[in-house]
Amino acid sequence: MARYQGNKMNPKRFSVSQLKFYIILVPLGIFMILPVVMVINKAFKPLGELFAFPPTIFVREPTLKNFRDLFTLSGTTGVPMTRYLFNSILISVSTVVINVLITISAAYAFSKKKFRLKGALFNINQMALMFVATAVSVPRYIVIVRTGLINTWLAHILPLIAMPVGLFLVKQFVDQIPDALIEAAVMDGAKDIKIIQKVIIPLTRPAIATSIVLTFQSVWNATEASNNFITNDTMKTLAFYLNSLSTNNAIAAEGMAAAASVILFLPNLLIFILMNSQVMNTMAHSGIK
Repeated sequence: MARYQGNKMNPKRFSVSQLKFYIILVPLGIFMILPVVMVINKAFKPLGELFAFPPTIFVREPTLKNFRDLFTLSGTTGVPMTRYLFNSILISVSTVVINVLITISAAYAFSKKKFRLKGALFNINQMALMFVATAVSVPRYIVIVRTGLINTWLAHILPLIAMPVGLFLVKQFVDQIPDALIEAAVMDGAKDIKIIQKVIIPLTRPAIATSIVLTFQSVWNATEASNNFITNDTMKTLAFYLNSLSTNNAIAAEGMAAAASVILFLPNLLIFILMNSQVMNTMAHSGIK
């Protein structure tokens, strides 16, 4: 898809006409980012600053003690922090890769192929957008138990490989690809796999990148499998361990809880920064389509 070029309503570069929007958006942005700034500063505060009165937002004497204590504490539980981290990386990467393959293939089929019940199946995908995870937790647990996936890696991966919002988003991009382009590729002897590789993926990169960001965030922060399907501590995720620490922390461990929140937040921030331009192209395309 073509990169966004800007227009009178939404110019590509700053314009005086945008000033009225900045007057509203800048204070709102500061208000929204303030909790993140406070948690990051809290993670580096020594014990004396954590409970100082009046409280301060910014750390005065930064220290890594909270992070050291966090890693030390995880070692005393029998499962080191590195094991939780390895599990989360393995599960997140595996789920994202499988999800992207399924999403691209399904979006291409729903957009450019003709088959029976296509409309009904896509409507089911749309209906799935209306259900929150807790609404399907019991059916999901029954399926995992009856298929014998308790205490397996698939219990982490399978429930999250289907992301209805990703399929919907990528399909909207595939819909914009002219049928003539697909037909030309077919006349040149290209099969479906080659069409996906050479036509669909290059033209839908912004949507795919956005789907990757959304999927990674969902998987990285997920604790349902570790809570409900996994009893072996060596197979649980970093999000489960850090969230349990944040939930059950004592007052004296408040700094460690903040450090845990920072560790959990950083990968989400990093992947968004890496995919930022593509995500912004997706938003621009959605707004001018």
